[in-house]
Amino acid sequence: MKMAGVEQSRKSSVMALFAFLFSIFSIGSCSSQVPLLMWSSDGYSLTPLASPSAGHITSNSQWLSYLNSAMGPGPHNVILFLQEKLSKDDFTMYGGVFGNKKDSVFPYLESALRASPSQLVLPALAWPGSSAIPAQLQEKLGVSPLLVDPDTLAHLHLNASASNLLIINLPYSAGTSMSCKQVLKTNDEVIGKVLSIMKGQNVPYISIYTGLKPSRVIAEVSAGQPKGRSLLQAVEDTVKAPLMFNDTEGRPCIMLWAQDLNVSFGTGLDKWVNLANFTPTMDGSRCNSNTSQLVLNYESLPLYTSVRLTFIMNQRRYPVSGRNWFTLNNVVVVGQGETATFNGSRGVYAPSEYSFHCQSVSSVRDALLVPATDEIPQWKLNFIDFQIQGFNILNGTTDFSYASDCAGFFTPAIWMGLITSLIMLLILTYGLHMIMQVHTMDRFDDPKGPSISVPLSE
Repeated sequence: MKMAGVEQSRKSSVMALFAFLFSIFSIGSCSSQVPLLMWSSDGYSLTPLASPSAGHITSNSQWLSYLNSAMGPGPHNVILFLQEKLSKDDFTMYGGVFGNKKDSVFPYLESALRASPSQLVLPALAWPGSSAIPAQLQEKLGVSPLLVDPDTLAHLHLNASASNLLIINLPYSAGTSMSCKQVLKTNDEVIGKVLSIMKGQNVPYISIYTGLKPSRVIAEVSAGQPKGRSLLQAVEDTVKAPLMFNDTEGRPCIMLWAQDLNVSFGTGLDKWVNLANFTPTMDGSRCNSNTSQLVLNYESLPLYTSVRLTFIMNQRRYPVSGRNWFTLNNVVVVGQGETATFNGSRGVYAPSEYSFHCQSVSSVRDALLVPATDEIPQWKLNFIDFQIQGFNILNGTTDFSYASDCAGFFTPAIWMGLITSLIMLLILTYGLHMIMQVHTMDRFDDPKGPSISVPLSE
């Protein structure tokens, strides 16, 4: 009986191992997925379906089975919001159905899902191809699809007695003029406008929101590709190149890089625009041995017509240190009919042969950029992971010189540790001093001497 139990345990372990390997290979073979959201309006109910478990990838056959049960015989008005690219990460990064809803860019979509009497949310649908879902809906409804936009839809008159398949194409990336977050927010506004038009026509409908293809695809490892760890040098460098301005002889003289170049106009903090996502022109920039001026001109921004940033740097020799230093004298921002000048010479400086780097250069909090006038400007600046060099750039190179960082060696945490250690050392020294001052007595009372007698009066 004991041997039979051991053999049965071995078989169970082998079966568990095979099941684990099968699950790994199954996930690897279905690495391309798109999310699909399906909901109905008032007057129509979809067939209820239990939410898929975490990590489950809905196959194409499962989707077709549900589609056939949800859309029975009879006419249906179906609106297909078909985005160029879409992945679950788009929702988790920017809020929405699957992510943090605090800063969501999908308010209209979320509102429609909450108001719908029935809905279907598939986080991962095995991607069947760019034209599969429109073809499936066309075959199910038996009608040709109609490509429309909100303006065209406003002039159409739909009714519940005939089937209609309306396809609304949504972009995913608009090149360098808009970020992915802004494009998704614009698409959500289009969805809200379409649903508002359909609500005005008082016709029941079914809405589907999905993508033509995934926006982020996990590449499968081919048989000939080496597996396991790889050298860091072999990883493709995706860091964007710094902005560079050349002098009249074609040699680089000014370099600037930043992860974020955030600007905001007005009193609200919700109008920040990251200029690092856009490509500027450098008309008006100039440089010489003593002064450098980098001008960044941005046009056709989402919230502002145009913005011009000017970085004015100066180089001079300081006899005390015996070397040349450069300072960022002023940062000038022009736009919305107002000009704001910020002084950066108090915090943005470095040896002339170095570059300057700082994790945060801001005019709002822990300000290194101070307004040049007593009046509070409408413009606000916040540069993240900022690095600039205006002098002594080596010819033929695209790399910054050694960076002089704004973070000093003695940070607040280091100062706190040093002061705490000093206080504890003083307490220890005082305690040792007190112990060393303790002495034993050199004279004692003799307990064997004569006792004192006190006569008692009668």
